[in-house]
Amino acid sequence: MSHEGIRFVSAEEAEQNAAMESKKLSPDAVTPAKVRVKKSEGTGMEIDWRDGHKSAWSFFWLRHGCPCATCHEEREASGRPPGEAKPKAATLLPMYEAPIKPLEVSPVGKYALRFKWSDGHESGIYSWEYLRRQCRCEVCKGTA
Repeated sequence: MSHEGIRFVSAEEAEQNAAMESKKLSPDAVTPAKVRVKKSEGTGMEIDWRDGHKSAWSFFWLRHGCPCATCHEEREASGRPPGEAKPKAATLLPMYEAPIKPLEVSPVGKYALRFKWSDGHESGIYSWEYLRRQCRCEVCKGTA
């Protein structure tokens, strides 16, 4: 019997998951009316939701907020929130790294997007619900 895909969570994470589940979003809140991936501009992605809300993410945030199990577990172990890059080792002469950008963006059914990133990563499936819950606007972050 295979146990692939099974992930054990701490009691704290189970509580957080239960709290998030209790905050159900309406179907219109997680259904995009319009999606703009600004690949040629290199700036990021914007979604206009059917409930009238608008969300936007930079490509930097999207790559470092990847929801795949590997990225999620690494962020969780280091205590970083989604969208925050892992700290780099301090060096005397830091090497220039080109910004990570999407090479391809493709729909996954009617519920998500998948990005193929320039750093070779492509296992994250960004569901509409995940993206809406990760909205970076002032209202959603509670700063408005």
